[in-house]
Amino acid sequence: MIGDLQCVVLDCPAVRELAVFYQGLLGGTVDRPDRRWSLDAGWATLHTPAGLVLAFQRVDDHRPPHWPDVEHPQQFHLDIEVDDLDRAEEQVLALGATPLGRDGGWRVYADPAGHPFCLIPR
Repeated sequence: MIGDLQCVVLDCPAVRELAVFYQGLLGGTVDRPDRRWSLDAGWATLHTPAGLVLAFQRVDDHRPPHWPDVEHPQQFHLDIEVDDLDRAEEQVLALGATPLGRDGGWRVYADPAGHPFCLIPR
């Protein structure tokens, strides 16, 4: 092992709004004080109940990926395991996600900044 994953950082135009979106999806605490990061208008964090930390970094000229267009690669995506796909879909749409399609039994969405994520059955 070379190291430990500290967090996953997502570029976006509005850090607090995207942190709150993922808080609605994953639970956890937005902008919990943490010695590893300073929090400001350009940086927000989400400490999830599972122990993962997502960080959000403001990029003024953020260009969202286009799934599944290879001319605009997705850059990364998150797979989120759920018990009930239909219920989870209702919830992520209410949070502001945009449906992108289906990939087998998985459902693909974009977060408010355009990053793709998948809901997958548990």
